[in-house]
Parts: sequence; structure tokens; C-alpha cells
Amino acid sequence: MNRRSTLPAMALFASLATLPFTAAFAQGDTANGSIHGHIQDPVGAAIGGAQVLVTTDGKTPKYTFTADANGDYKGTGIAPGTYILDLQQGGKPIDQMMNIKIDAGTDQAENFDLSRADYIAKMTPEQRKQMEEVKKQNAEALKNNSVVKTLNADLQKAREDIKAKNYAEADELMTKDAAAKPDAGVIWLELGNAQLGEKKYPDATTSLQKVISLESAAPKPNVDLIGAANNGLGEALASQSKIPDATAAYDAAAKVDPAKAGMYYTNETIVLSRSGQNGDAVAAAADKAIAADPTKPIPYYLKGQALIAKATVDPKTQKIVAPPGCSDAYQKYLELAPDGQFAADAKNILTSMGETVKTSYKAKK
Repeated sequence: MNRRSTLPAMALFASLATLPFTAAFAQGDTANGSIHGHIQDPVGAAIGGAQVLVTTDGKTPKYTFTADANGDYKGTGIAPGTYILDLQQGGKPIDQMMNIKIDAGTDQAENFDLSRADYIAKMTPEQRKQMEEVKKQNAEALKNNSVVKTLNADLQKAREDIKAKNYAEADELMTKDAAAKPDAGVIWLELGNAQLGEKKYPDATTSLQKVISLESAAPKPNVDLIGAANNGLGEALASQSKIPDATAAYDAAAKVDPAKAGMYYTNETIVLSRSGQNGDAVAAAADKAIAADPTKPIPYYLKGQALIAKATVDPKTQKIVAPPGCSDAYQKYLELAPDGQFAADAKNILTSMGETVKTSYKAKK
């Protein structure tokens, strides 16, 4: 006997994925029966909130059970008998099953699977077209999810490689991923970081500019990525002796992410000093770093180093005569980092200038 009567198809396509269902069996009620099941639409997605009406005449429900968000329904306390199950959503009929026998003390499983062939056969051409479009969208979503999962794993690996100074490996991995997903700014950022480690500064410049271009054009730009890209770009440009452009990149990083301005300007000071730039450029960068975050010691030391390069020697006393601000910079460094890696150097320079170290501190034990 045909237990299922197919009603006109409804366009009820939902989201991807259903969760496994564990039947809940009625206990302690041997005089009545129970029912449970899963409801899914023509593309295999759960229909949450649908109602299962248990009737004897197909009109008046004796019992009504509502499916949860996962499309699962269950009901207990059903008197033994033969019933019609009507599936509805929003008061509209969707499907029907005939001659469903409920026995005392049993839990009957009855699933509404709207992806079955006889249901789809009675759908209108427009409904079938909609179904195929949803299937295509779902397939694309699954594909994208798989790609994203792979890219995230690659990003983690590239970051580990960069930390371990395996720059070539990170470069190769991120170059592959950038080709697969060229619109992902975070991939270009790690590629640029790897290229910086390899000292491939023109390539790094191109990769980091790509990050800035992509994120600046995004509906919701990621300021962390833009700031980090400008920070790296500053290093790449400074290493190519493009100092004005490097300074502009660090300024852009601080502007887009002012909370990290102290770090960006400190990096600028370090990069310019390491690149052998003139003292004025280094001192100017140090002043920006100090203004953004006066608690960091390194900018003070590098400012002192930049200024001491302009020092002269008093022919009478043979003492170093440093330009204004030099002594103060070293003193402040020692105040903030009395046991810092440059503490001995700073004290020696101050002594050579005939100055007494003003900072009093207890050395670390």
C-alpha cells in the first residue's frame, strides 16, 4: 500500500547541512506510542520549524509536533491506531504520508524526505530551476570552505616558516596561494614578509602594495592588514634607499592604526638606523616614536646614536661635545632600561662627554 501522498511542491530550500538525530524514546508509557523523524527539503537541507500534524481524516489534527532548527521532530503519547501525517510550514501543506501505524509501546520513525524522486517529479519547472540554483550555490560554498581551510593551514605554516627564518619555503607556499586566491590581502602580506626575510626588496614592495590596494578597496578595510603592510613596505623601501617613500609608508601605518603608532615609528627608527641613513632621518623617526609612546627605550638610544654622530671633540679638554638633545636621549634610555642591552654603551658615551649618569637604579640580580 502506498503510504505517501505527494502534495504540490513548495519552495522551501534552506541552508546547508543537517545534524544527526538521536531518537528519544518514550519511557514508562506502554499504552501509547511515539513518533520521531527528520524533515529535509529538495536540496537535502533541514526544514526547521515545520509542523507534523497527526490526523485520522487528513483534516483535524489529533496531535501536532514541531521540528527543531535541525529539522528533527518527535512526539509521545499517541494512542495506537493508523494515522495520516501532514507536513506543514507556515500553515501551508508540503507533504503527506498515509496509513502510518502507531503501536503501543513503540517509537515509529517517519522521515519527510522532499529530495525523493516522486516529490521532485511533481515540482513546477520554476521550482526545479530554483532547486538547481541552490544546489549550485551550496556546492560552490562547500568548495570555498575547503579552499579557505587549506589557505588557513598554509598561512599558519608560512608564519611558522618565517619565524624560523625559512623564508624561501614561506615564499614558495604563499606564491602558490596568492595565485589561487589573488584577492586575499593576508596571503600577500605573508608573501611580502617572506620576501623581506629573503632581502628580495622589490618583490616585497610589490606584494605589500598589493595588500594595501586590496584592503583599501574593500567595503570594510582591515586596518591591521593595512598597517602591517605599510610597516613592511617602509622596511622594503628604506632598504632600497627610498627614504622619503619609506617615511611616508610608516606615517601611513601610524595613521590607519594609531594604537600601534609607537611600534611603527620605532620600527622606522630601527630600519633607518640599520640601513645607514643620515642622522637627521633617524633622529626625526625617533622623535615620532617617542611622541607616540614615550615609554619605549630604544628610540631614545637610537636618537642619541644619531646625534652623537654629529659630535665634535673639544681640543682643550678632549671631551666629546654632543649636539643638543643627545645627552638627554641617552639619560632617558638609561632611565627606562637601566639593564638594557645598550646600557653600558650609553653610560660610556655620557662619561666621555664628561657627564654623570643621572639615573639611579638597582641592577637585576
